[in-house]
Amino acid sequence: MSEAPSGPRIGVDEWVASAEERRQKTLSARAERAFERVPPAAKLALLAIPFALYPFLVEDPYLMQVGINTLIFVLLALGLNVAVGWVGLLDLGYVAFFGLGAYLYAAVASDYAGRHWDGALAIPAIAVTVAVAGFLLGLPSRRLVGDYLAIVTLFFLQLFLVILINSTFTRGPNGISDIRPLTLLGREITSLDGYYWTALVALVTVVVVLYLVNQSRTGRAWRALREDELAAELMTMPVNRLKLMAFAFGASIAGVAGAIYAPAQGAIFPASFDLILLITVYAMLVLGGAGSLLGATVGAVIISASLEALRDPEDASWLVYIAVVLVLLVLIKPWWRGLAVLGATAALGLLVHEAAERWWPSLVEGTTFGQARIDRLVDGWVLMPADFVTEEGLPAGAAARITYLLFVASVLALTLIRSSLWRTVAFVPVLYLAAVVWQNLMLPQPAVARFILMGALLVALMAYRPQGLFGKARVEIV
Repeated sequence: MSEAPSGPRIGVDEWVASAEERRQKTLSARAERAFERVPPAAKLALLAIPFALYPFLVEDPYLMQVGINTLIFVLLALGLNVAVGWVGLLDLGYVAFFGLGAYLYAAVASDYAGRHWDGALAIPAIAVTVAVAGFLLGLPSRRLVGDYLAIVTLFFLQLFLVILINSTFTRGPNGISDIRPLTLLGREITSLDGYYWTALVALVTVVVVLYLVNQSRTGRAWRALREDELAAELMTMPVNRLKLMAFAFGASIAGVAGAIYAPAQGAIFPASFDLILLITVYAMLVLGGAGSLLGATVGAVIISASLEALRDPEDASWLVYIAVVLVLLVLIKPWWRGLAVLGATAALGLLVHEAAERWWPSLVEGTTFGQARIDRLVDGWVLMPADFVTEEGLPAGAAARITYLLFVASVLALTLIRSSLWRTVAFVPVLYLAAVVWQNLMLPQPAVARFILMGALLVALMAYRPQGLFGKARVEIV
């Protein structure tokens, strides 16, 4: 029997092969293989059942509205996944299609327009119209890639917003507030439950269609185009036509989301379709994993739920501190070292607080804005300077701003430490400074804090798992 060759095998990247072999032995890889063996119908059921149970578990109308908004976010993330996740197009004008769908619904079903189309006719017509708009945007952009494509599509979004604000038909910044309820087959939907089930049916339909497209010849061609456009063109794939199809397909899904969003809200405004929404939808896709239907769905749910939880200071504090503990236990190996960091941080806080009470009482005379039990516990542990923030929760002086800048600088410095031992030691003062910044500066300003925390969550995830929660790692050959 001949022995295996000791040198590298022809046509095989030994480093990639060994790395993949090690990855296949991990628990996440085994779970991924088990999930891939589940039949598609069972996967769809696992995806839809939690959404279907939600209306039976909540009674608060506000939570039902949050559920509707979450389903809209999931639709937007799935539509963006077509262009970004499957084809690799950096489309920064995507939110404009969402707004176009909403305003088209207002044009066919509002007292202002004097029309009230049935939803069975309005929604498909809007989907087709918005798909045509996506096709037209793709025409001048089909030969652009990377940053150039991003600039052109971002210009399209800004142009769309300018038209909305200055057009008399759209009522400018005042928006359209007399949108008629959605009517399906002659039955008018007036309850939040009705809009929730309508959005859920639309979501299930979109997921089924996207799954079939992904398994088709077009889906395989899209993924090949994402990996290497030049190689796809050399294999006689119609690259330009595939890009136009991706633009149109993703835009139509955004149009459907807009057609459901407009009657569910009862009013639409230009500010609802700005750059912040675009960043939020991209964050959902990045978190879940671009190129994965499950990832886009889970990412949208996590970001939507987190942003809502961070609106309430009581829920925000619990969410932040639990997230910090979990991140530490995941990032710092072995696990006992993470527990040691938490214990050392607690001890440092007690020592600093006790020293401040004796020698500089003004550093602990402030009060926290949080009302949760964890806020009351932390109040006797972190520094709470008097007059650090105003009654409105805004920084009162230079000291507050310097503290925030010092925290940002300490986090950046932490990433530059090469030694794992010294990095673990440096975690202790950085964590304590993070608690001071949260209690004094972030907690009083939830509208600002929730987007900063969302960015921090994405940065931490990208450092640990660049492909997202359910995305697949890619090996690029340079």
